[in-house]
Amino acid sequence: MKFLVQIASDASVRVDGSVIGEIPFGYMVLIGVEDADTKEIADKMVKKMLGLRIFKDENGKTNLSLDQVGGSLLLISQFTLYADCKKGNRPSFTRSGSAEFAKEMYLYIIEKCKETGTNVRTGEFGAEMKVSFTNEGPFTVMLDSAELF
Repeated sequence: MKFLVQIASDASVRVDGSVIGEIPFGYMVLIGVEDADTKEIADKMVKKMLGLRIFKDENGKTNLSLDQVGGSLLLISQFTLYADCKKGNRPSFTRSGSAEFAKEMYLYIIEKCKETGTNVRTGEFGAEMKVSFTNEGPFTVMLDSAELF
């Protein structure tokens, strides 16, 4: 499982020209799932993401977590995080989870985040989306379950 976490001063996602998810400040997170992932891995990834202390404190040090700054989440499913570009110029996505499984895990992650009381907005699984955001810093962190657990 991969989470690409980006601090955003604003973020939104559109489908068919309509905004379906929008946050004023927090994390814009792209979520990639592979078939080997489990709910236990998802639980650990959510805990790690929400515990990240990457917002600046009063001294300019990255020392504050999402809840400490009152941030929100915009969660977007993104199978291309598992692109394999080793051979040729056309990426392979064979490591990406099957659509049915990836959707199940994406919905599970959304619910786990909502259970924490965090303001959560989402994209639409499988839809052609237009994602816009302003990356603060810029600050981007890749959480990869293969490297974390």
